[in-house]
Amino acid sequence: MRVLLTLSSWPTHYSAMVPLAWALQAAGHELRVLCAPSQSGPVSAAGLNPTPVLDGMEVETRLRLQYYAEAHSGIWPYPWLPPHPLTGERLRALEDFDLDHFRRHIAPGLAARTAAGMDEAVRCARAWQPQLVLHDPASLEGLLAARVIGVPSAMCLWGPVGTHEPEHMRIVPPDDSASFPRYGLGEMHLDLIEHVVDPCPSALTPPTRAAHLPVRFVPYNGSTPAPAVLPEPRQGRPRVCVTWSTALSKVSGPDSYLLPAVLDGLADLDCDVLVTATAQDVATLGRTPPSVRVMEHVPLRLLLPTSSVVVHHGGSGSILTALWAGVPQLLLTFAAEQSAAGERTAAAGAGIHRLGHLAEPSVIREDVRRLLDEGSYRRSAAALREEVLSRPTPAALVADLEALAGV
Repeated sequence: MRVLLTLSSWPTHYSAMVPLAWALQAAGHELRVLCAPSQSGPVSAAGLNPTPVLDGMEVETRLRLQYYAEAHSGIWPYPWLPPHPLTGERLRALEDFDLDHFRRHIAPGLAARTAAGMDEAVRCARAWQPQLVLHDPASLEGLLAARVIGVPSAMCLWGPVGTHEPEHMRIVPPDDSASFPRYGLGEMHLDLIEHVVDPCPSALTPPTRAAHLPVRFVPYNGSTPAPAVLPEPRQGRPRVCVTWSTALSKVSGPDSYLLPAVLDGLADLDCDVLVTATAQDVATLGRTPPSVRVMEHVPLRLLLPTSSVVVHHGGSGSILTALWAGVPQLLLTFAAEQSAAGERTAAAGAGIHRLGHLAEPSVIREDVRRLLDEGSYRRSAAALREEVLSRPTPAALVADLEALAGV
């Protein structure tokens, strides 16, 4: 079977697809992976061969435009304005971003780039004739290519946010390039998505009208080198793992950098704190308390099995990795999608969710103490882990994908 994958330009958007790609290759199927040039390195590091032909609006720009629209419509929940959609710098007033100029002079160029990437995806599909197309939610190229050549496709969800969500937290981008009408398919609409590969336990099933293909979440947190020996928890003390987004400050602004406040809140707790962060974030922390150990960018899946609680920003990869490990979570969020995922995780009993601007160090301290002391969170997290592990593995899902493709 020939399987075409199309990926958006943010590794965390397609990291949940990587184990499925491995399983398809291990079963003897042929893969082509279309991506933007910026993703050639991450795709290669994942053991896949990239074809870097896609183009379009950067994910950071699209998200900042969503946040600006939230602020413009009065539903932005934070006490500061979102960053400038193009530069990422602080906005002093909404008028500092000239929306009319953007629509007239910048958006058409971005749409033309997206259209070129769409055309490349269709060209590759027509030439190679895949029998199945898989794509992440932010990559419409796969959906278009599958529709043009008349083969089935499935959207691979990255977490507990689905295809049919409120407009301000939409993860499936609109067809700004009008590529679907250009290829005679009419206006793009969400019901064109007929199948979703869903890695979430049932309590966090994402909203969608597409048919579900359930799969076990297998964590892939990148390919950065791991230390030869991971530090053991100090005897008799619970471990709190802290991880923070590598891109949050770029899209939500500098006020979303909460790592110092988190460590301040944990300083007086009788626990062992282990932080995994980027080199840049590590450098900004300065001196840390003796109870805190900082490790540069260690994959989260290696640290959570020895952790009692994890604190993070509500990214879907962090949520699902914590569910896989059965670890209660404190989710401190700064974006609508992350907040929805945080609320759904908390509603399932596996954690506590706070909007990030309300997470003072004292609040963080009490929330982590509750997660450590109240057994209900551990029991819920353990039950969700059992459900995650009971779902079909990526290897088992291959047979379902073969059936979908009719091979």
